[in-house]
Amino acid sequence: MSEPLPPEKNAGSPDAGLDQAVASRRQLLMGGAVAASAIVSIRPALANTAASVLNCTIPVPDQSRGGNYIAPNGQVVPAGTQGAFPGAGQGFTGEQVKQALRGGRLPGTGYDQNQAYLNYIRRLQSGTSGFTCYASLQMPR
Repeated sequence: MSEPLPPEKNAGSPDAGLDQAVASRRQLLMGGAVAASAIVSIRPALANTAASVLNCTIPVPDQSRGGNYIAPNGQVVPAGTQGAFPGAGQGFTGEQVKQALRGGRLPGTGYDQNQAYLNYIRRLQSGTSGFTCYASLQMPR
């Protein structure tokens, strides 16, 4: 003759469903605690990322084409090209570019020069100095 199963292992026991419900609630609570701690640790990292994005720089034009001018459409053209603007001489911060893209102006530029520089920035491609900074500005937060 076999021995009866203890109440927690006996599927027909009225306490069997209660024990399983308590166990699954515990698992949910533990999972929630893990998720909450992950959020708390990620939030400061995102804040640091946002701050670094606003402080990154975008040179206009990049160093490899430093002596060239920027045409109104944003293309890099030879120095002295009529209607084009000399390079900025210094990089613009992510914050400055972000404000200019929202209707402001890059520091030290007139309207047409600002538009040419912004067109240059919009045309940046992977591998070009400043591209990562500009791409970071485009990411939703």
